[in-house]
Amino acid sequence: MAVELFGFKFGKVTDTDSTKKLATAVPSFTPPPNLDGSLEIAAGNSYGTYMDMDASVKTESELITKYRELAMQAEVDSAVDDIVNEAIIHEDNNSLVEIDMTNLDQSDKIKDKIRVEFQSVLKLLDFNNIGYDIFRRWYIDGRLFYHMMIDEKRPRDGIKELRYIDPRRIVKVRKAIKKDAASLPGRNIMIAPAMETYYMYNSSGGTSTVTDAGIKISADSIAYVHSGIMDQRNKMVISHLHKAIKPMNQLRMLEDATVIYRLARAPERRIFYIDVGNLPKMKAEQYLHDMMARHKNRIVYDASTGDVRDNRKFMTMLEDFWLPRREGGKGTEITTLPGGQNLGEMDDVEYFRRKVYKSLNVPTSRIQSESTFNFGRAGEVTRDEVKFSRMIDRLRVRFSHLFDRILETQLVLKGIITRSEWNELKESIHYNFLRDNYFAELKDQEIINSRLGILQNVDQYVGKYFSTKYVRTKILHMSEEDIETINKEIAIEGGAPFDPVADIKPEPEVDATPKVVQQEHRELSEDEKKLISSMTKALDEVTLTELRSEEDKP
Repeated sequence: MAVELFGFKFGKVTDTDSTKKLATAVPSFTPPPNLDGSLEIAAGNSYGTYMDMDASVKTESELITKYRELAMQAEVDSAVDDIVNEAIIHEDNNSLVEIDMTNLDQSDKIKDKIRVEFQSVLKLLDFNNIGYDIFRRWYIDGRLFYHMMIDEKRPRDGIKELRYIDPRRIVKVRKAIKKDAASLPGRNIMIAPAMETYYMYNSSGGTSTVTDAGIKISADSIAYVHSGIMDQRNKMVISHLHKAIKPMNQLRMLEDATVIYRLARAPERRIFYIDVGNLPKMKAEQYLHDMMARHKNRIVYDASTGDVRDNRKFMTMLEDFWLPRREGGKGTEITTLPGGQNLGEMDDVEYFRRKVYKSLNVPTSRIQSESTFNFGRAGEVTRDEVKFSRMIDRLRVRFSHLFDRILETQLVLKGIITRSEWNELKESIHYNFLRDNYFAELKDQEIINSRLGILQNVDQYVGKYFSTKYVRTKILHMSEEDIETINKEIAIEGGAPFDPVADIKPEPEVDATPKVVQQEHRELSEDEKKLISSMTKALDEVTLTELRSEEDKP
């Protein structure tokens, strides 16, 4: 008996279902790559996960907890703040991120609808208010999960709520579809099995090992974005903080050792050499203890009770040394044992502190808190700052996958586009994060000044060695659209008659890219029905034992 749950069908695979799955997939000898840390299991078997990194991490949940503990350290927290502050910039009332559809070859009507839905996605995430916290959470944990909740009765309303899921309670699973072995036609090469993807949620948390009990959730209901960094076995996603674990542990141990050494070697101590003459050993020790008790005064006032106590029976590591001396040597003598001479040296501690920053790709110049902040020229920026800026751009691109995943579901649910159309259009959609206006303007000004300086030098050679078009395209770096727009503006400002209809070139009527046609009241397509059905199934707790028993039934 087959059971249908969460948009999936559990039970024996019929020949018809198997034929459909094989027909939709191109045969290959290797399975699809695991690029998002999904847990791979075999069909019909119990499974779990185990990972031992540096003999301390056993599960993915422990690894995430380790990252969060690491982020609580002062040095790591400062470095993470520098990274997140550069990536997410709050300035006045401007939006933190905007969608860019300049390269999207679609009508203005479709672009406006996509732009409106993107604003609704930002509102669901409350990104303009807590964008810093969302980005920081993703950077530290290395993964981010959101449950996309919709109204089954009114699917055209789109996503109703985006609910954050603790990554320690959910895991993505890839399961090989059980079928008879097959080979490529005419070749003795086995075809890799197709993969079924879903998520397993365990409300108890505390461990990311998939146990026998859990909630199986459709992949369409979860918005998942990860760091894009895999471990050496390509089995688990790791965070950007992973490289800082070892140097941070070394820095912590070295700081503790430095504190202990300074407490033990900082004070000066007196050394009492007591002449015991020819006294026997027992009497010499007794005489030495008497001298110690006579000269040692440990009277302590207890402020809580008002009593005066004598603590001379206790000896700490900061007290004096008493040593016996036999007859024939020098007499009783008191000398001083100097304290440590290199207590001010912190080069080794500073080395590991710089190493922590370097492991996170943060310029070490930012460690110097006493250095002043200068608004200098963009040409004076160090190479480390340039590399840091490019790393921030890469982090933004990776984080933007979250917007792609949610926006795709929103557009499909509202019937604006289909999934096949989204796959063609998403490469032309980009996201522009808010940047520091002062430095952006400073950079643009320097670029314009540099180009104008070169233009002034070559202006006398225009018409002789250089053409006007060459100067505009190669020196001023203008595009064809910029040249056309500037020519129109010059004609208008110069008083020349300008006919916008006559001067604008007609657009070609033939377009190879099909336009998306919006239908306001059309029927739900099969893709939309499958998506809605997959996202609105009741979430019941199931067990793998029950699923296996259902599979074994004829």
